[in-house]
Amino acid sequence: MIVVIDYGAGNLRSVVNAINRWGYQAKITSIAGEILAAQAVILPGVGAAADTMRSLEKLGITDVIRQLIQRRRPLFAVCVGLHIMLSGTEEGGWRECLGVIPGIVRRLPRGLKVPHTGWNQVKQRLAHPIFRSIPDEANFYFVHSYYAEPEDVSVVAGTTEYGVTMCSMLIKDNLIATQFHPEKSGEYGLRMYDNFLKMALGAS
Repeated sequence: MIVVIDYGAGNLRSVVNAINRWGYQAKITSIAGEILAAQAVILPGVGAAADTMRSLEKLGITDVIRQLIQRRRPLFAVCVGLHIMLSGTEEGGWRECLGVIPGIVRRLPRGLKVPHTGWNQVKQRLAHPIFRSIPDEANFYFVHSYYAEPEDVSVVAGTTEYGVTMCSMLIKDNLIATQFHPEKSGEYGLRMYDNFLKMALGAS
């Protein structure tokens, strides 16, 4: 079973449509048992990290996400989904997040147009099956004002230049997280979801 976590934010339908393009079917849910039973989980990202954390806490699924990561269950987190994996965020004042990846979410440097909106290149920093059939420095679609700064650079799978060299993709065990939105990124974004699901479901 493929699950897309519903925590009250938007963008769920575009994620599901992206998955459907490859013939997969996904269940949208916020029920802990269904999330934990899934073979693959996608955490969409829209909005602010503090609001996302409040919604997840209200639904009682922050610990569920931590359990997925501890159990090395395949999890794909998008945009603010990446942010909440870190220790905390500076957005709206300091707010603690899930803390599964030590690091801080910081505002993009002053003088830049924010939010950073549109297409930008992702430099691949790791050799990983998630990048199958995706060329290095391919363009993906971004919409954000804050960026993740992990303490451990070994988890940084992709970087993007926008006033700073930022982590645009993070991989640790079976956790894959992107700053960009694959579901809005055309052919290569759709390919990334397909690669993730093939790994998660054990498809050839």
